[in-house]
Amino acid sequence: MHVIINNSSMIPVYEQVVEQIRQQIMLGTLKEGEGLPSVRSFANELKISALTVKKAYDKLEEDGLVVTVHGKGSYVAATDSGLAAEARRKAAEEELSLAVSKAKLAGLDNDDIREILEMILEEG
Repeated sequence: MHVIINNSSMIPVYEQVVEQIRQQIMLGTLKEGEGLPSVRSFANELKISALTVKKAYDKLEEDGLVVTVHGKGSYVAATDSGLAAEARRKAAEEELSLAVSKAKLAGLDNDDIREILEMILEEG
């Protein structure tokens, strides 16, 4: 599992961990039933507190993405493919909304933004 902590970020470390694991689950990098590293080993790997990792795992479990079996570890929960698709769509909408907000702050109008989006869609 690949997680990068940005210590200079204003986002709390546990939220960084949660978001990166969530993305890996939604993208299918982490598959259903796959085990997550133990709290202690992951904390050592990331050089953060075990309590921070525990808090992240608890949040992922609360969100239904992870299941913890006492004494065995934490595993990626079974996901409904429809829910996963909806989560990806929501994430894309949030990113696009942020991009539009930045474009408007830069002085672009709706037509300029549409033109840029059309160019991006044609390239990709």
